Amino acid sequence: MSVNSRLARLLEHPALWRGRNAARVPTWSTGYPMLDAGLPGGGWPRAGLVEILTPQPGVGELHLLIPTLARLTGLAPARWVAWIAPPFEPYAPALAAHDVALDRQLVVRTRVPLWAMEQALGSGACEAALAWVQAARPRDLRRLQLATGRGRTLGFVFRSLAAAREASPAELRLSIAPRAGGVEVALLKSRGGSRERIAVAI
Repeated sequence: MSVNSRLARLLEHPALWRGRNAARVPTWSTGYPMLDAGLPGGGWPRAGLVEILTPQPGVGELHLLIPTLARLTGLAPARWVAWIAPPFEPYAPALAAHDVALDRQLVVRTRVPLWAMEQALGSGACEAALAWVQAARPRDLRRLQLATGRGRTLGFVFRSLAAAREASPAELRLSIAPRAGGVEVALLKSRGGSRERIAVAI
C-alpha cells in the first residue's frame, strides 16, 4: 500500500476532524435537500448527538425530523423511537400521515429526562431518541454523546436558544428560527457543515 493510499484511508476516519473539511460519516437524509446540502455528510449522523436550540418548543423543529423518523421506523426490523419528556403530546394521526410507524413509538414521561435519555441511547433498543431538557451541563451531554456510540443510536436534544452561550460536546449543534413557510437553520457546531443560514421550506 502506497503512502498516498494510507494517508487517504487515514483521512477518511470519522474521528478525524480537519477544520471545516469533515471526514465522511454515515448519515440519514433529512428529507429536505437544502438541509442535506448544508449538513456535514449530507444528513443527520446515523449515530451521534444532535443538539437543537429553539426560541420555544413548536417552531417547526419536529418537521425537520419527521422524514427521518419515517425511514427509521420503516426499517426491518425497526427499533424504537423514544420521545422523552415532550412538551406536547405527539399527535399520532399526523405521524401516521407521514408514514411514521406508530407501533415503534415510545413516549416517556419523566422528571429526569437526561437519565432516561442516556438509558434509551445506550440500550441498543432505539433507532433514535428525542429529549426535551430544561438544563444540561456539558458533562451530562457528554454522557449522552458516549451513549449514542454504545447503542449505535441517533439522539436529538431540544434546548432553549439561551443555551447557545454554553459549551456542548454534541456532534452537531444547530438553532432553528421560524420564518414564513418554514424555518431557518443555523449550524452552531458541525464538522464541515455550511457557514450560511439554511432556509428550509416546510
